[in-house]
Amino acid sequence: MTITPSTAEVDAARLLLDRMGITPEDLLAAPVERPAIPTFREYIPTVSAAVTAGTRRAYGSYWNRITREWGDRRLDEPTPSQIKQLVETVKANVVTRRNARGGRSAAEHLIAALRCIYRHAVDDGLIDESANPAKKVAKPRRLPSTRRAVADTRLAEINEIAGTTGDDPALDTLILRLHTETACRRGGALALRPQDLDRDQCLIFLREKGETVSWQPVSPTLMTHLVDHAETRGAPHTRQLLRYRNGKRITTRRYDYLWGRIGKHLPWVATQQISTHWLRHTTLTWVERNFGYAVARAFARHAENTSDTGTTTTYVRATLEEVATALAALTGEPHPLARQP
Repeated sequence: MTITPSTAEVDAARLLLDRMGITPEDLLAAPVERPAIPTFREYIPTVSAAVTAGTRRAYGSYWNRITREWGDRRLDEPTPSQIKQLVETVKANVVTRRNARGGRSAAEHLIAALRCIYRHAVDDGLIDESANPAKKVAKPRRLPSTRRAVADTRLAEINEIAGTTGDDPALDTLILRLHTETACRRGGALALRPQDLDRDQCLIFLREKGETVSWQPVSPTLMTHLVDHAETRGAPHTRQLLRYRNGKRITTRRYDYLWGRIGKHLPWVATQQISTHWLRHTTLTWVERNFGYAVARAFARHAENTSDTGTTTTYVRATLEEVATALAALTGEPHPLARQP
């Protein structure tokens, strides 16, 4: 049965089209053709080349898995249900470790990797936002972290083993002190260069995840050792500072070796899976307990737009001098920028 629109409906449609600047001829014109939808195998290299190195490292293994499973499928083919099936497959085949949580992290990263692909596909005009199947699949809820602050006595044990065992105790104790004083992440330590050292003000320039950059106070003792390390091990002024005795730069493997060695001497380290990130928890917990949340947040160099804080943090941001004061109390050494009592 054909339904004939009323005069009022036709007039309303004409008024709407007029306000939108659309003529009847526009409606009769040939539709604009979208680019051909690529396969995952064809498109993932494009996405990989467009993201940061950190994103590439985080999602690379998951993109490889997607390519193996769906390489010849077009981006518009998988449904949300099929994505859920792939997630469950990845969870079922994840490598079981002592601190594993049933593959939740792998599931979260796989969904994030797919969302990254589809976000670029939407931006490139390959699919509509409403056709993005990855957005319709929820990430697993994150469980509370098992990491916590390490007790002072335990931290002393860790430093004792690092400084009396291994093939390069000077390097290992420097790494531990750098992370303990600054609460920096591994990426921040590995990105540190000799040119990032402000010797006069005892500051180092940290570049960490999310492309965040900031000046962080360090003690005069740590600054002296960083400068000496760079000079004696031949670190180029604009290249990585932390190096082996032969001048070769260290990688994350040095951290794996360090904690593996400490775990052999201290069984509780291996049992609890203590890692460098526990040092970050340790320092920031101490700063928060002694100097308050605002100073701890500045010490941690957290981004201002994180969703776990309110608008008030915009108005109570701690200053660099306050961070330096907290560091001076932590290390027991005066700092050039610390407030005088």
